[in-house]
Formats: sequence, structure tokens, C-alpha cells
Amino acid sequence: MWIATAAQSKEIDARATREFGVPATVLMERAGLAVFDALRELLPEGGRVSVLCGRGNNGGDGFVTARLALEAGYDVDCIVAAAESDLTNEAKVQCDVARAQGVQPVFVDDARWARRLECLPYKDLLVDALLGTGTEGHVRGAVAEAIHAMNRAGVPVLSVDLPSGIHADTGEELGASVWALRTVTFGLAKPFLFQGLGIEHAGYWTVAEIGFPNSLLRESREAKLLDSGWIADILPERMRASHKGENGHVLIVGGSERYPGAVIMAARSALRAGAGLVTVASLPSVLQAVAAAVPEAIHLPLPEREGVLAPEAAHVIAAEQDRFQGALFGPGLTHHPSVLQALSELWVHWRTPCVIDADALNAVALGVKLPKAPCVLTPHPGELSRLMHCSIAEINADRFGSVRTARDRFHQAVLLKGPYSIVGAPDEPLYVNCTGNPGMASGGMGDVLGGVIATLLAQDLPMACAASAGMFWHGLAGDLCAQRIGPIGFSATDVANALPEARAKLISSCCPNSLSYSSWPGSSASGQPKGRS
Repeated sequence: MWIATAAQSKEIDARATREFGVPATVLMERAGLAVFDALRELLPEGGRVSVLCGRGNNGGDGFVTARLALEAGYDVDCIVAAAESDLTNEAKVQCDVARAQGVQPVFVDDARWARRLECLPYKDLLVDALLGTGTEGHVRGAVAEAIHAMNRAGVPVLSVDLPSGIHADTGEELGASVWALRTVTFGLAKPFLFQGLGIEHAGYWTVAEIGFPNSLLRESREAKLLDSGWIADILPERMRASHKGENGHVLIVGGSERYPGAVIMAARSALRAGAGLVTVASLPSVLQAVAAAVPEAIHLPLPEREGVLAPEAAHVIAAEQDRFQGALFGPGLTHHPSVLQALSELWVHWRTPCVIDADALNAVALGVKLPKAPCVLTPHPGELSRLMHCSIAEINADRFGSVRTARDRFHQAVLLKGPYSIVGAPDEPLYVNCTGNPGMASGGMGDVLGGVIATLLAQDLPMACAASAGMFWHGLAGDLCAQRIGPIGFSATDVANALPEARAKLISSCCPNSLSYSSWPGSSASGQPKGRS
């Protein structure tokens, strides 16, 4: 699914009417119906509902919702943060229809208006239809008053298209904004869902189809929300006659006396992701820990200095470069001057596709030049802020723009980690992830992700595909852990161990008759492994 900016959403609205003859009133009716369907899910047994409407099309959607709720037997109040004379033409039409069906809107110039706001805490659900995606500038006046009243009420809020007071493109708060439990947006997802305060204020969100022509929704945009079908299509297949040498040999360069565990998690995840061979290049003391935890890994001992890699390590690794099809640099390396010198010397002639993560990213921020080989940079906001020489707040305020800028500066793929991780690569749209959960905000998750992406690079996926598939797959493994173990407290090791199950679920759900699973011994004809419910 493409992600549409406010301007693009407005254009889709206009073209649906101008080029395809879909009346605006029909779109508004269907939008209101989609919101009403969500209302019924939240209040299936009926209840007391207040619908707060603005003066524009968003308010028109609210009038439709109020009318449908009243017809279905809900106790409905309709509170309008505008005078009736200020309603747009489309909103006025829907207001008149709702009034004819028994809805009694209370406008801002009505003496009862303030009292209705005071009664919001006694409702079962509030519908926020105050402001739409075209809102610019700080929220003021009656709309701001209504937003504050909704937030004080302590009642669940269902927002129409977006939480009022949130900027549709940046997700920033325009002075005041609604905290929604649920948001129903229309046609396509919007950037506010993935950045700024919009991530939190939107709550649980869905995209409703309200009758926009498919040709408009399928037009290419600057950003795309990933889905399981696309990911399943690009994941490498495992041929029946394949052997370990044909499934990618991954090199992991990392570890230090202080941080020995990072390479263990990366090596484990690369193996769980299907790498044919995994070599860990690190200090001898770190390799002892690797041997105990990941016995399948091959060792490449490196010279050390003061508990970190010595500069001479560059020559040891370079001599082995042709053995590998993918690499991961960074887990647990530290940014000691000795490490910086080693990476500087090694990367000058590095040709193998690689992931640049953790302390390798810090090395780049400190002036070490990236390899000319295809690279996937995997920073979290703090690391990206150091790379871009700006604040973390600036990165989080415009995650889309930050990824574009980093992509253009480094001419490599950039994966900004966090809620709804984003991938940007040269000549590609931005790819936005929809898997993962807050329980993954713990140490080692990035090492697991790096191992997955390095494996996909080693299996010949292009940078953008490897990064996008890796973050989706990694997030899905985290979702399985949250379901099986609990939403908080599962570890990076748990996520690494869940990677095979996540891949099986991904492939089987998109290709239920795939021979990759249904014909293996121990599986039923349907592809469901025996002994599992």
C-alpha cells in the first residue's frame, strides 16, 4: 500500500470526482459508514456517543456517522465546533440529512455548547471529526477547546481520518491534539501514522476503502507500506538440491572484551535466517564465548589491542574477503581509535555487500569512509543523529525526511530503526515496516536484525530488498515472541530463535500450497507441520 501525503490525498479526492465521476457526497457517505463500522466494533451493545464535528469535510463524515449511529439505536449527541453558517457546502448537506433523520447538532454559538462539552466524561465513546488532513497552523478557538475537553474526559476516542490537531505529513502536534484509541483513515495510509506524536496519538489504526478508484490508489508515491505478500515474493527460495555453499557465507566482524555477546546474537540470527555458513571475526576471548553459544559458527581470530581489534586485523580480514558473500560490521566493536584505524584500512578495498551497524556507524560518524561496496546502514535515531550532525528530536520529528537525506548523502540504503522502521535506497521509494512491537525495545535486537539482513545480502538480494525483507521478517519474529511469551520481557535471543517460525508463517500464509513446506517429510498435505494446532 502506498502512503499519501496531505496534498496527494486532496488530489485523490478531487480526481475521484473530476475524472471518475464519484460524487464527493458518496465518498463522505462511505467514510461515515467506515467510521460507524469501527464504532460498532468498539461499542457492540450500544451506548452513549458524542460526535464532535468541524466545519469541513471531516465534519461531514462526522454527521454521517452520527446519523448512522442514531438509526442503529445509539444515544447520540452531535457537537459542532463551528457556527452553522461556517459549514462547507458538503458538510452542510450532510448536516441537513442528519438533522432530517433526528440528529440534533449543537453549534458553537448555541448556549448549550459549553455544557455539552462538560458532559463528555459521561459518554461511552467520543468520535473526533473536527479536523482533516489539510489542517495547517496552530489549533485555536472552539476546536482547541473541544480537543482539550475530549482529552480531559477520559473516554475512548475514535478519530476520523486522523487525530485532530496532528499534522498529516509530519505527525507533529499543532498546539493541541486528540489522543485517540482508534483511527480510521481513508484510501491510503498517511505519514502521520509513522512519525512524530502521530505514532502515539493515532492509537490502533486501519485504512478504509471508501470508493476511490483503484487506479488512483495504485499510482506510485514516495513511500510504501510493506505487506507480507511482497516480502514473501522476494525472500530467497531454498532449492532441494542446494548445499551450504550455495546459501550464502556471512562474515560478522565485531565484539570486544567489554561487549562479547553482540556477535553471538548476530551469528545466531544469521544461521536462523538460513545462512549456509557464518564466520565470526573477533578477538580470541570473544570467539571462546561464540564457540560455547553458537557451535555452528566458523572462527576467524583477529589480533587485539587493549581489549579491542588491533589495526592489523584489517589485513587478516581482507585476506579472507573472497570467501564471503555478505558481511556485518559493528556489533560490540566499540569506537576505540584502534578500531577506527582497522575499519579505515579494511573498507578502502572492501567489495562484498555489507551491513554497517552499531559501532561501525559510529566510526562513520567519526570520519571513517564507507566502503564502495553496496551497504545497508542500520542506525537507530541516536546513531543517525550523529551521522547527520543534528539532534535526535530533529530525526524523530521528520523520520521520512531524515531517511531521504541520509540516503542521498551516503548513496547507500539506510534503515532507520524504531517503531515503523523505514528503509530508503537510491532510486527506490521509502519502504515502511508494519511488523514489530514495543517489547522489542531492548538490547541486542539490532544485532539480530543485522544478522538477518547480512544473510539476505549474502543470498543475492539487492540492498533495498534485503533491508526491507529483513526488517519485516525480524519484526514478525518479535510479534510471535510477544504472542507466545508476553508483550514485554522476551529477549533478542528469543527473536533470533523465532526467525524460522516467522519465515514459515510468512511463506505459508501467502503461498499456502507452496512446495517449500507442504512436501517436506513431517508435514501434512496442507503444509501445516504435524503435531501443531
